[in-house]
Amino acid sequence: MTLRPWRLDDVQALVEACNDPTIIRWLPNMPSPYTEADGREFIEEQPKRNAEGSGNVGVFDAQTGELLGACGFGAGRSERFEFGYWVASAHRGHGIAPRALRLIARWVAQNTSAGRLQLHADVENIASQRVAEKAGFMREGVQRSWIDIRGERRDMVSYSLLPEEL
Repeated sequence: MTLRPWRLDDVQALVEACNDPTIIRWLPNMPSPYTEADGREFIEEQPKRNAEGSGNVGVFDAQTGELLGACGFGAGRSERFEFGYWVASAHRGHGIAPRALRLIARWVAQNTSAGRLQLHADVENIASQRVAEKAGFMREGVQRSWIDIRGERRDMVSYSLLPEEL
């Protein structure tokens, strides 16, 4: 697999992947339905988000160029970085997300002033919790009523990884 910046020719594959009900269920800010305009805007806005301290890359099959998923981070206060990821439905269960998360976490630790890497997974999203743990993140606890996802307050499991642990 390879991680690379998004390109406009990725829009169609991005739209197809992001209309998966599983992805929509777990990602609070994912438009539903996810349209071509959403995909185009997401890709076109990426340089601005990068300049603001966050990043998102596509995860692609190194041989075929097929979209496998995405992995990203956002810079928070006090040198904390929050991570997120998803994998297209046809490619789940092959270790893509843990490898991509580990790669991007390592990049952030080496290229920023990160003091803490963290992520949150819905308490019912066991697959996402497994990804975090396989990538080396340590479970810290449950944050009750942490986030609103489409009108419902959800509990989230909190994970962290310190740069020196990579």
